Amino acid sequence: MTAVSQGVPAAHAAGTPAAPPAPPPHSPPSATAAPAPAHRVRGALAALGLVPFAAYVLAFLALPTALAVGSGFVDADGGLTAHNLSALADPVVLRTFGASLWLSALSAVVGALLGAAICYALLGLRPGHPARSVVEAASSVLAQFGGVMLAFAFIATIGLQGLVTLWLKDGLGIDIFAGGAWIYALPGLIAPYIYFQTPLMVITFLPALTGLQTQWYEAALTLGDTRAGFWRHVGLPVLAPSFLASLLLLFANAFSSFATAAALASQGAQIVPLQIRAALVSETVLGRQNLAGALALGMVVVMAAVMWLYSRAARRAARWRR
Repeated sequence: MTAVSQGVPAAHAAGTPAAPPAPPPHSPPSATAAPAPAHRVRGALAALGLVPFAAYVLAFLALPTALAVGSGFVDADGGLTAHNLSALADPVVLRTFGASLWLSALSAVVGALLGAAICYALLGLRPGHPARSVVEAASSVLAQFGGVMLAFAFIATIGLQGLVTLWLKDGLGIDIFAGGAWIYALPGLIAPYIYFQTPLMVITFLPALTGLQTQWYEAALTLGDTRAGFWRHVGLPVLAPSFLASLLLLFANAFSSFATAAALASQGAQIVPLQIRAALVSETVLGRQNLAGALALGMVVVMAAVMWLYSRAARRAARWRR
């Protein structure tokens, strides 16, 4: 019997390589196939949309940070040196860093506790309730109400000649500045910092608190637990990473704040940002021309540690949102 009679082409039967089989007319593309040109064009256009943002971040964040940190390792003649870093061990600089850390930690803890209490109170209102909507909207606005505007508001309210100050002094005989003009020193920064830290805590912690499942509470009660037991065994452990992440965010926000402190405490350099400003504009700093760069390097180290802890806490908090 010949090959032709068995249905096999004669060339294949004679040892000639056969042509590859043609693909089916409407076969789907394989997973490893190269993307179509139209997809590549759309991807390139989408990447071009990020160019303005990338240029903005590079010009106003990455480049200034690199210059500020790099100047800490350069002397007046442009040579590399580590002498500027010795300023970080100066007692005055250490006290300034201690004041910044103390102010940031205090305002972060107080703001976090007040914000968490407001979030817990909002749980009693259904989503979309007018009061809840007003609090959420006000928190979003007040969290950004900082800088010179906030300093002016405090000066006009409780400054030396503020409205409340004169009312207390003339009407009730209470002089809140009997011990000195504390509002223009480090203690005067506590209230303004808490003012913008509390609404920031509300807008960052409220999503985590509202994410608690009602079924968890019902299951705890079904198993014989109490309301306090639910919060002790379930609620607080679940919310602890989110609370810690929000607390670290508030700390970083306060540690890097400048405008409010610069507008209120115009004299002296009580915190690190103000000391950097003094090092940049002062004409009496001799032999430490790049002191601002060394101080900026110290701030970058602190902020990097805080952001690393924040990423760890945020990653752990995200497990309950999956």
